[in-house]
Amino acid sequence: MIEVFGRPTSSNVQIVMWAIAELDLPYLRHDIGHNFGGNQTDEFRAMNPNGLVPVIRDDQRTVFESAAILRYLAAAYGSDNFYPRNAGMRAELDMWAEWIKTTFTPIVLGRLFYPLVRRDPALIDQNAISAAANDLKPLIMMLERRIGDGPYLGGDDISFADIMIGHLLFRYYVLDFEKIEAPAVWDYYQRLCERPAYQKHIMVDFESLRWGAK
Repeated sequence: MIEVFGRPTSSNVQIVMWAIAELDLPYLRHDIGHNFGGNQTDEFRAMNPNGLVPVIRDDQRTVFESAAILRYLAAAYGSDNFYPRNAGMRAELDMWAEWIKTTFTPIVLGRLFYPLVRRDPALIDQNAISAAANDLKPLIMMLERRIGDGPYLGGDDISFADIMIGHLLFRYYVLDFEKIEAPAVWDYYQRLCERPAYQKHIMVDFESLRWGAK
């Protein structure tokens, strides 16, 4: 059984939990981080010296960093469709998995989610929000062209790259800011929303993270 250390409202933990669910792996998750605390203890830092979630323990192996955990689970337990064994095919998907982490995520989380949800509403800089939304539009159109008719990034079956990309689309569509029309991305998101694993682990109420929440 895989042990997961991390709270369900963490987007990084959600990457791991969604992958575990898609791979139908038995797990035990521990509430760690944010209001739950526990991530600064000596025991936790022995697993991850950064003191951050998620961390998994699979038998005697401990892994931290969500993208590394995803690739570990995919390589250890995924099918060839989920994590292609062919290096070229895997690289084609991995480019987009990395792109979402390094280019898309900093805007969605750092410049939109955190100011709109986790900061004092009285301090929201609407000009900064508009600038972030505008910077996101060409990225959404890049994703629009890549997805095309889909249904998924690798074709007919969901892959590890869909986990990396798809987990942020819930927050993208739920947050209140101006979005560009991107029908292929919207259809892709709707397909993800139909998946039970996505509903359970990604479409999670994050009101407990909102400024002033107790």
